[in-house]
Amino acid sequence: MEEELKRLPQKAKEKYQENKKFFAKLKKRPPKNLDYLMQELHEEEFQRTDCLTCANCCKTTGPLFTQTDIERIAKHLRLRPSDFIDTYLRMDEDGDFVLQSVPCTFLGSDNYCSIYEVRPKACREFPHTNRKKFHQISHLTLKNVAICPAAFNIVEEMKRRIKP
Repeated sequence: MEEELKRLPQKAKEKYQENKKFFAKLKKRPPKNLDYLMQELHEEEFQRTDCLTCANCCKTTGPLFTQTDIERIAKHLRLRPSDFIDTYLRMDEDGDFVLQSVPCTFLGSDNYCSIYEVRPKACREFPHTNRKKFHQISHLTLKNVAICPAAFNIVEEMKRRIKP
């Protein structure tokens, strides 16, 4: 997995223009069954992929924290939401709450998340490859293929199955 993760950003960069063109066509004319196909591709890939062997998303990027996330996680940690924010978060240039630093504070050396049951919505949904109206988040997917080997594989399989 280490070698694959080292090569992933370069592989994603090499496929970037191809993927960008593919998603532009997909956005103009999404297939009627796209949501079902994406669900199928997502499920197939995650039967082969074990996130605990990777955790690259937790090691290299930080999720956005919604107010609901903050309140839920703070309660779990027995902190006031303001104390949770002061301890773990910062506001980014877009005015969103994000982690103060990466890798994620809550990621253990065994790649387990210490707040998994109450993790942020962005973490629960990552890499967003099974989201409804998938064609609307292509900008996000273009970024995620450089972070997540499963997302990369899903997009490659998607290009094989869909000819927009």
